[in-house]
Amino acid sequence: MTRKSLLALDVDSTVPSAELVVAALARALDGGPALLPLPAGPEDERARLLAALRPDRPLDDDSVAVIVPTSGSTGVPKGVLLTAAALRASAAATHDRLGGPGRWLLALPARHVAGIQVINRSLSAGAAPVVLDSTAGFRPGGFAAAAHAVLADGGRCYTSLVPTQLMRLVAEGGAGLAALRRFDAVLCGGAATSPALLARARAEGVAVQTTYGMSETSGGCVYDGLPLAGVGVRPAEGAGPAAVELSGPMLATGYRLDPAGTAAAFVDGWFRTGDLGEVDEHGVLRVLGRVDDVINTGGVKIAPTPVEEVLTAQPGVAEACVVGLPDPEWGALVAAAVVPVDPARPPDAEALRAAVRERLGAASAPKACRMVSTLPVRGPGKVDRRAVRALLLADRDG
Repeated sequence: MTRKSLLALDVDSTVPSAELVVAALARALDGGPALLPLPAGPEDERARLLAALRPDRPLDDDSVAVIVPTSGSTGVPKGVLLTAAALRASAAATHDRLGGPGRWLLALPARHVAGIQVINRSLSAGAAPVVLDSTAGFRPGGFAAAAHAVLADGGRCYTSLVPTQLMRLVAEGGAGLAALRRFDAVLCGGAATSPALLARARAEGVAVQTTYGMSETSGGCVYDGLPLAGVGVRPAEGAGPAAVELSGPMLATGYRLDPAGTAAAFVDGWFRTGDLGEVDEHGVLRVLGRVDDVINTGGVKIAPTPVEEVLTAQPGVAEACVVGLPDPEWGALVAAAVVPVDPARPPDAEALRAAVRERLGAASAPKACRMVSTLPVRGPGKVDRRAVRALLLADRDG
């Protein structure tokens, strides 16, 4: 019996590279070699993924169409196994929620699950995506030019962004924002979208929907807090915030060459995420951050996300990241890195602390608050909390 082979494809930020992924994914969905997208650089990351995922070894499961490399928040390489059926179920559920198939603009890296899903949805809709060339980084002017090719068709049109991209388009205005307003839906995920940014984008006429999901769920499977058709959401157990568990036909089958990791994360049709969350009486999921990002300060457990939401709602704050720093008295103290809207006129740190104190209590108020020009990111746009923590530690100890 012939076992299914893998196609390891180096993927960079160019249009030709994305077009290779489109062709390779189409073949994989039709039963061809499973696609394993790899970073074209840096070389050390690529080497770690190759060593862990072994593309030279065939697959035992012929239904797998894509292996999504991810290190998650742990830094340990994993290969998430997604079948053609899971990817098709995800695309169908997304189009059902959005109002039907349409043309997609690919503005995200084609090797991450969010970018792969834009391609997958495009193939499902029968039209290749328009690819935004991000070789020189994301630029609102470039977005506007690429969007024109999508909008010219006259049918339904969609795109998927990370919060940083959405913020740039909204902040700059002009042609980029004008083009964004014309999309029937703009999905925003990969990282938490601040309520302030969300409100501003919607006030500008952008049909933005927040998405929650991960590689193990074929990307976003909860939109604006509500699960897509067929998706189950529940807290792990007990009252109050707990680890979020997800189920549905778009779940991965496990991890490449990692039966122990698969058995621990996928149990009885449910995937246990590493995220802390709660589901209200209307079935709306609120994600409070990573379980391992919770800050235990003086015996009080503080989830970073609610603190970040208060900070980004204050005048003059564009972005914020809250982490815990080791402290001999408190065990850990709450610290914040804040990106001001105008670096020349940063918000007052004490006023920010007071706002958090008033909304969430004294324990949540950041004892350290540093203004930064940008927040370090990893992957398609997720804030790198380890890098933020290192930055704040260096600032404190320097």
